[in-house]
Amino acid sequence: MRATAHPRTGNAERVQSIIARLKRAHPDARLALQYSSPFELLIALILAAQCTDEKVNEVTSSLVFKKYGTPADYVRVPAAELEADIRPTGFYRNKTKSIQRCCQQLIECFGGQVPGTLDALVSLPGVGRKTANIILGNAFGQPAIGVDTHLLRLSQRLGLTRHTDPDKIEADLTPVVPKKEQVRFCHLLQFHGRRVCVARKPKCYSCTIADLCPYPEKTPAPAQRPVRPAFGRKPGER
Repeated sequence: MRATAHPRTGNAERVQSIIARLKRAHPDARLALQYSSPFELLIALILAAQCTDEKVNEVTSSLVFKKYGTPADYVRVPAAELEADIRPTGFYRNKTKSIQRCCQQLIECFGGQVPGTLDALVSLPGVGRKTANIILGNAFGQPAIGVDTHLLRLSQRLGLTRHTDPDKIEADLTPVVPKKEQVRFCHLLQFHGRRVCVARKPKCYSCTIADLCPYPEKTPAPAQRPVRPAFGRKPGER
């Protein structure tokens, strides 16, 4: 995947236009994971690894968030029971270990509360920089860019980065995305990535930011099937 690089100053101006257009195209853009507290978001993000947001929401809303309300609840439960509860999200053994270790550290180091700083969050087992930024941006209202698979793909196609490493992509995006728009920018690119700029055969022909995108392999509009004239149809044919 190659994209033409743009000067950083040009990127800042272009990003403003991208945000404005995507706001009109996706007014409902938001974080797809459902949560009611920083702690619930932390658990949901751990469960979301290699799993769809829809499946995570199904598991958390129907069982997990009703059964487990505090870090102590996750620590006390036998690992086999937690594994069974989160099994539909996949990789349930590793996720159980991460959740229980993370909750244990929350209790020991942070009084059972999710910390609101990047350094503290990434010190938790199972929490990387992407997860920490998503928590900071969505649960604590801080400027932050969490680079998920959609942000990675779209930022490359848009020529905002040449990197594939999420941390380096974040470093490229942070100076050109206004602080007050960073969380919204993530939501907009995620929705655009799901609906239009999909991984295979992006719908460039219906993309509201196509003229702002230097992606060289744009997908052409599908050919229209010719409409048969009425006089050429057989009697009773529709």
